[in-house]
Amino acid sequence: MGQHDKYDAIIAGAGHNGLTTACYLAKAGLNVLVVEKNEWIGGAAVSRSLVDGWTYSNCSYVCSLLRREIVRDLELPRFGLQVIPYEGGATFTRDGDYFAYMSDHDALRREIARHSEHDVDAYDRFSQTVIRQCRFIRPFLLRNAPDPTSLKPRDLGELLYLVKKAHGLGGKELNETLRFWSMSIGDFLDEHFESDLIKAHLAGSGIIGTGLGVYSPGTAYVLLHHYMGDVDGAIGAWGFARGGMGAISNALGACLAEAGGKILVGSGVDQFISENGKIKGVTLENGNSYLAPIVASNMDVKRTFLKHTNRNELPSDFTKAVERFKIRGSSGKINIALDAMPTFTAAPKNAPFLRGDLHCSTSLTELERAYDDWKEGLWSKDPYFDMLIPSQIDPTMAPKGKHMMTVFVQYAPYDLKVDGVRAGANWTDAKRQEFGNTVLDKIELACPDIREKMVHAEIRTPWDIENEVGLTEGNIFQGELTFDQLLFNRPVRGYAQYETPIKGMYLVGSSSHPGGGVMAAPGANAAKEILRGLGKSNRMTGYAS
Repeated sequence: MGQHDKYDAIIAGAGHNGLTTACYLAKAGLNVLVVEKNEWIGGAAVSRSLVDGWTYSNCSYVCSLLRREIVRDLELPRFGLQVIPYEGGATFTRDGDYFAYMSDHDALRREIARHSEHDVDAYDRFSQTVIRQCRFIRPFLLRNAPDPTSLKPRDLGELLYLVKKAHGLGGKELNETLRFWSMSIGDFLDEHFESDLIKAHLAGSGIIGTGLGVYSPGTAYVLLHHYMGDVDGAIGAWGFARGGMGAISNALGACLAEAGGKILVGSGVDQFISENGKIKGVTLENGNSYLAPIVASNMDVKRTFLKHTNRNELPSDFTKAVERFKIRGSSGKINIALDAMPTFTAAPKNAPFLRGDLHCSTSLTELERAYDDWKEGLWSKDPYFDMLIPSQIDPTMAPKGKHMMTVFVQYAPYDLKVDGVRAGANWTDAKRQEFGNTVLDKIELACPDIREKMVHAEIRTPWDIENEVGLTEGNIFQGELTFDQLLFNRPVRGYAQYETPIKGMYLVGSSSHPGGGVMAAPGANAAKEILRGLGKSNRMTGYAS
């Protein structure tokens, strides 16, 4: 092993969090290597060619959670990142009607009134509640989760900050906050609205990407997790990254290259090298080894410690806690190349809300039944989906006059049950196509000509996502976003500050605080922790200064 195989820090996995960590470390002067199993960077935030001329975001597909502080620090727009806000959305019914969600507040109130006069003011109360919760939680995204059992000054300081924020809410609001975090999105919406259609439209953000139903405790927080991002300062807004979500990863990669960092693709980590509880480096699947006193894993906590780490180097209670950490696959994805814009028969021609997220589930009962199928190891017979056509806003995604559709589907099990046996390997080509046909059948409720305008469709199950991206069970958040797996409990109590039981080894992916989504906060927070340990925290620019 030569001198060129030694680095100051090695990052395992070129997902957006791993790249974020690498960028901050390289900008602080460290010699950084990123290793990636695929031939491309980005993990779940990747733009790839579907068929010649079409581009799709293979897993993650919309952008809002990406912290603007990090975008500013790393100057990502200078490296080509552009986020385009999209307009509203809609839910289509089986009887030819729809509910349109519009960015214009007055237009939205008129649309709500068309379905329920009661729900007009109810929506304002709902929005105010969600915004208050967002404003409470957003400051914690770029801070370490304090260890409540620690007497270290830093932990005591973070706990004091938390207490001050909570005290500032007042007694009544604090009680409502604690209640909100633990309640279901179904119960929360039932308390506000009377229209089944409006409730169904809003409920999706509480279940998407998670193995929970609309009446499962904790799903109100999942909605909050999706709402606490922003586009151009508008809290809760969503947008498309021009060129697909890979534009985020590519911008991070360019930032890293400029800072002197190096990326090796085509071979992932086989084993983290450690000795006597201290990290030494990594051995790759191709047999090459690289040494560094700092190693950070962008893989989820289960994959990192149960598959690629010597268990003899880990405390048994830590390993047991990792085994208990809930990572359940529940989401499928269909990427569709279209020869033309499909016809949404209920919508006015060129309606602005068609440029947003589109659905066909019309009641909470319908959504809960879809969850029941998943619990039995089956894909939902009547699934929920979040459907977008980003090429309406970003024409670079498809050839001129043609379109690209992305469909995110709840629910699809990781371990599909066939003949009484549940296994990921049961996802044969035939079963995958059956699942896709079930989704397309429901899409036809909104646009009956979807099949005749299809050029190609790629159907991806949780099993496929795991095998391609490396996400355990295809879980997009690297772990459920329930209260028992947030803050100082994420991923393991006592190890919520990115450090691991192995000295010099860090966890920087979405299994860490504050959780999943393309926000880059875990990666940036971990970088801050690494630099603090090296006595170089003053080298980190921006919010962490």
